[in-house]
Amino acid sequence: MTKKPREKRREGKPEETGGLWITVMGQMLLGGAAAVLAAVLALLVCSLLISAGAVPERFMERAVLAACVLGALIGGLLAVRRIGRSTLLVGAGVGAILFLLLLLAGTLLFEEASISNGGGMMLLSCLCGGAMAGILGSRPKKKRKRL
Repeated sequence: MTKKPREKRREGKPEETGGLWITVMGQMLLGGAAAVLAAVLALLVCSLLISAGAVPERFMERAVLAACVLGALIGGLLAVRRIGRSTLLVGAGVGAILFLLLLLAGTLLFEEASISNGGGMMLLSCLCGGAMAGILGSRPKKKRKRL
């Protein structure tokens, strides 16, 4: 009797990939929620400093951009550490999620949110904060010792 070569089973492969995709998206949304929370807390601190007179009002626009970078950085680091792969894409994705959530909140609260009124700079700052998280959150590759 001759033995037949074993065939590799690939039945479970699409489900595993789909489950991984859903897990990654869930972690990115969790990172986006953490980014929104961090950005709102940073904006609260900035508004308190401006109200107290410690910071001049002319720095308000810069404070908003800094809060976006900080929020995307914190949320991106959370997501990158949990996912562990494609760190730059995950970080930038969290930054994009932060921007979309801020745009949604602006539309719901003020019935108008225009990208032309500083939204482009907000988008860039969210993406840069997320990309920084992707770069900072990646684990260095292990070096092999040569004998």
